[in-house]
Amino acid sequence: MGLSGLGYNGHVFWDADTWMFPVLLLLHPEMAENMLEYRFQRLQAARDNAYSHGYQGAMYPWESAGSGVEETPVWALAGPFEHHISGCVALAAWQYYCVTQDLDWLRKKGWPILSETADFWVSRSELNSTGKYEIKNVVGADEYAENVDNDAFTNGVAQVNLRNAAIAASLLGYPAIAAWKTVANNLVIEHFPDGTTREHSSYQGESIKQADVNLLAYPLGIVKDTAQIHKDLKYYEVRIPEKNTPAMTQAIFSLLYSRLGNKQKALHFFKDAYLPNLCPPFRVIAETKGGDNPYFATGAGGILQTVLMGFAGIEITLKGIATRPSALPEGWKSLEIKGVGKDKTTITKRR
Repeated sequence: MGLSGLGYNGHVFWDADTWMFPVLLLLHPEMAENMLEYRFQRLQAARDNAYSHGYQGAMYPWESAGSGVEETPVWALAGPFEHHISGCVALAAWQYYCVTQDLDWLRKKGWPILSETADFWVSRSELNSTGKYEIKNVVGADEYAENVDNDAFTNGVAQVNLRNAAIAASLLGYPAIAAWKTVANNLVIEHFPDGTTREHSSYQGESIKQADVNLLAYPLGIVKDTAQIHKDLKYYEVRIPEKNTPAMTQAIFSLLYSRLGNKQKALHFFKDAYLPNLCPPFRVIAETKGGDNPYFATGAGGILQTVLMGFAGIEITLKGIATRPSALPEGWKSLEIKGVGKDKTTITKRR
């Protein structure tokens, strides 16, 4: 929120790593590298944070500033419990390597972030009586879910973090850490009897502040089956209140519907992601519908990811940038994205 006054004290959240970073990575990789440099230079503070909580590895703070120590106000539960931030930082580091294919950067800066956040998840998880691993007592990506067990996104991003660290070790010729694979393969992600992914262990269908389960399909890529993605969308898209929810939730719905080929819903949620949030007189985007706290760069990042990774079908893979099937929103004829990736390629999508 550094562009918009004192709404969040200029602090750095997962908003930077998860919502703004991927867009900059595709279009301005030098800026994306600077964002990761910020995290790398504060790795020692993340180590100290993990140690102070009784964990191993690196635990990034929910609100970070100049020093990299936890800056969250003491009354907010996010500081001590919203641990998915560490996985979000690691995901950004992995995405940077995938797009740039820079092994030297991975060895010097990406690997310390990936490996030490992976160590954190091993120490943060608990083995239960069935041989599965659980992550208990967290605040979810859906911040209405406070002090819950097995939040879908938290466990999902931990799983991705652990697996990416293992791939990085292989690429760099380092020994594999057996615990990373064991925990990743056995982390609990719960489901309702009908197969819908359950947001957390005690979730009973109440309203949610923002997307959580749906992030398993994008950006995590854990849920790949189209029927499962559609089932989860159908369930959670009606559980977002009309007001006081962050703009990027509808952006994820639109992105996923584009990938599913549903042009009508892709258009509906794209418009719903920003039009109700525009503030007069300059039409800058606020955090919530009808809100007056601009400029919410996080929401803009979500919307731009909808255009790039949804409508244009761009995908970040282990081998670099690729494209996948997707549908333009209803009424759109074509889309051209210039200057993508390190080679500054042009990606064109037509109806």
